[in-house]
Amino acid sequence: MPTFRKFPNPNFDVHSEGDYWDKIKPLKDKTALLIIDVQKHDQDLAVELRNAGNSYLEDRLKGTVIPNAKRLLSFFRDRQMVVTFATIGNQREDGRDRSPTQARPGWGNTLLKIGSTDQEVVDELKPRDGEIVVCKTTDSAVNGTQYGHILRWMGIEHVVVGGLFTDQCVSSTVRDLSDWGYTVFLVEDATSAINADLQVWETRILNQIYCKVVSTEEVLQDLADQ
Repeated sequence: MPTFRKFPNPNFDVHSEGDYWDKIKPLKDKTALLIIDVQKHDQDLAVELRNAGNSYLEDRLKGTVIPNAKRLLSFFRDRQMVVTFATIGNQREDGRDRSPTQARPGWGNTLLKIGSTDQEVVDELKPRDGEIVVCKTTDSAVNGTQYGHILRWMGIEHVVVGGLFTDQCVSSTVRDLSDWGYTVFLVEDATSAINADLQVWETRILNQIYCKVVSTEEVLQDLADQ
């Protein structure tokens, strides 16, 4: 069973899309990879959550997200395909340039000065020279940067997405990319929320409306066959 069938959108109990998503495949020459917010700050957060009794994020980062993101990066790099990253980062030390979403007290509060260690992409996935990195103080990489324009200028039509967190920055970015007219492939085993319930439900909510949910193996096979 294809991965997108394992995460059925709950709305399709009412309205079915037929075989539309079965037919959608990424086109190699029109596809970019986007890795969202897999930063050192999140590794520290995963440890904090584990110490509080929730090891889901740490286990998934180490065992699933980072290994599969590495596979995606290797494939795209070996074939000289477009590789892009989005990261959270503010320019001011005091964070006054952050959006309210990331400045309010609570879970969403994020203060990551550009160039600081916490703000860096994790070592296993570090961007290489010439790869596009956009920096945002919003959840969406499209709303908060020129990312949507950059892809359009490069002739990109399809975006393969992995990263953190599925229900927050990944979701916001996927929705905006879809609204901009891009076809999005959300790589379920290269993304994570902070617990399994959020991961499953947000994946289902996004699937078959804003994106096609795929596995790493599926999307790489679809691209390799071209």
